[in-house]
Amino acid sequence: MPNGSPLRRTLIPGIPTVAVTGLGLCMVGMAALLFPIRLSAQGPRSPEYDAVQRSLAQGWNTWDVNSVTAQVLLPEGFTIRVGLKHNSALNNDAFLPDAQIGRRGKGDEDVVPGPHTWNGSYTELRVLWQGDELLLQSAHEGDDLVMLATPVHLKPTAVPTSLVVSTGVLWNRPGGATRSGDHLEFRKGSHTLGVYWTGKEQPPTAIPLYSPFFMAPLEGPIGVSTGRPRSISQIRSILDRMHPSAAGVSRAIESVMGWDTFYDPSQSRVISPVSRLWSTGWGGYVLFDWDTFFAASLASIGDRNLAYADTIEALREAAPEGFVPNYARTGGWKSFDRSEPPVGALTVLNLYRKFHDRWFLRDTFDPLLRWNRWWDEHRQMKGYLVLGTDAGNKPGDPDDPSAGTLQGAKYESGLDNSPMYDGAPFDPKTGRMNVADVGLMSLYVCDCQALSEIASMLGRPSEAQELRDRGEHYRASLQTLWDEKMGIFLNRNLDTGAPLSRLSPTNLYPLLARAATPEQAARMVNEHLLNPAEFWGEWVIPSIARSDPAFKDQDYWRGRIWGPMNYLVYLGLLNYDQPLARRELARKSLALFNKEWSAKGHVHENYNALTGEGDDVTSSDRFYHWGALLGLIDVLENPARAEETQR
Repeated sequence: MPNGSPLRRTLIPGIPTVAVTGLGLCMVGMAALLFPIRLSAQGPRSPEYDAVQRSLAQGWNTWDVNSVTAQVLLPEGFTIRVGLKHNSALNNDAFLPDAQIGRRGKGDEDVVPGPHTWNGSYTELRVLWQGDELLLQSAHEGDDLVMLATPVHLKPTAVPTSLVVSTGVLWNRPGGATRSGDHLEFRKGSHTLGVYWTGKEQPPTAIPLYSPFFMAPLEGPIGVSTGRPRSISQIRSILDRMHPSAAGVSRAIESVMGWDTFYDPSQSRVISPVSRLWSTGWGGYVLFDWDTFFAASLASIGDRNLAYADTIEALREAAPEGFVPNYARTGGWKSFDRSEPPVGALTVLNLYRKFHDRWFLRDTFDPLLRWNRWWDEHRQMKGYLVLGTDAGNKPGDPDDPSAGTLQGAKYESGLDNSPMYDGAPFDPKTGRMNVADVGLMSLYVCDCQALSEIASMLGRPSEAQELRDRGEHYRASLQTLWDEKMGIFLNRNLDTGAPLSRLSPTNLYPLLARAATPEQAARMVNEHLLNPAEFWGEWVIPSIARSDPAFKDQDYWRGRIWGPMNYLVYLGLLNYDQPLARRELARKSLALFNKEWSAKGHVHENYNALTGEGDDVTSSDRFYHWGALLGLIDVLENPARAEETQR
């Protein structure tokens, strides 16, 4: 995902980050009013897809993007939030009302995520904050929620740290929360739902909460339950029963997707943006193009409906011109000037092959076809595809200064600062980077192939033929980019006709498009992929060849390892007789994923290609779901893994 721009590293100007406590509950309910809506609402959902969303948006789960220690009941919007309160001058009476994974500021909490099932029937995490460590678990008992907060370590103070449990109703839903005797209570019409706790309640102190809450000293485990009072032992019994029985990479992917999935009230949908921090930083949610399709592939190992939702919501964000934008964020703002690599049709076809729902093909085919045609109509130059940015498209995002610039065209690649595009020829009049791009064309040929197959299944022969013809045209163009001396496909400067010799894993993507002959594929694998001077090594695959001067930068796409690159190269290897390369790539990718997942519960946006670390830089989000593609490769290579989380 391209996120190196200044826009992506900052909050939306003028919009505060909302801590959802008390008054914050009301602010979240009014979130849509804080953003100017630039586009009309999206069209109606098909009955089948509407049923998918209704099925997803049910029950207790970590639905609120603002905190992983909050549980929300859908469709009611009731929320139970768990926080920590220090009670001594030594800690300045500090209060942590909410928690997020991956914050890095001074004094911020450190959240170590644990298991999170697809439907939220069990969640577990640890919160480390200013000397305290808390284990927080939750589970379902029928329609009820139970939670158990267990102190693992508390900083010695005269007055113990307090657990604060507050209640409220989110997103301007009807109903309210009140104190009723010895418990808290949700009310909606004639329906009431009690919230009970164990342990000793202490007199409340002054904290910024404007909704009913209770406080209790963390002198031992504290249980919370809805529906009826439950003892600690009863809550533990439920937790033990609901705890996932299996471990392994499929469970890890399930947890990654569980923590990165939430409810977007502005469009009444369940979605899986790249991370919660990215979404809150952009005002509520941000959906990046290929990232969201990759999320669907990750979800497919255990939650069909979530895979469908992520795919369809990415397509529903399409710009008026028909392309799926680089990004779409709260308030209807989008990158109206540019798209991102086309991996949608491949995603849809793979999901259909697994789940066989014909309505899903019907819902996705036309937007995919419009997007496919857009590339040929707007990014074709001299028979090749190039990257671009259409600054004339309106309305533009006022917080995105890259439209119409070379950087805007780079963002369309998904590889923001890749050395491949250093000094690339760019025509500001057309907004085109005058480079025949091997990676883009390979993904586009693959898109044509997949979409043609879908058209045939839907009984649309003319579109199927159109797509086959277009795919063959660009496959033939790709073949002209083969460099016999180097044994690989090279980008080409279309101003001079000269090949560009800088190598990235995208130069291997013709394997995905089946554009390479078996002989060419063998050379690409043996001379480049498995070459330790270029792409092979202990940690693979670097985003620029190890022999490139920019490799030492280890800065974003300048040498670091990215899950989607490994994933796409692996899919390409499936098209050729390369079993050893496949197995080794799967093994090394899993080792990289496990390195920080096992130690810290992190799944990184990108990783250092020398050390395998993700935490060595601040420009690698600590919980970015596409890092789990490194584990998905192992699931695909070893199909038995896929059954670990199936229901």
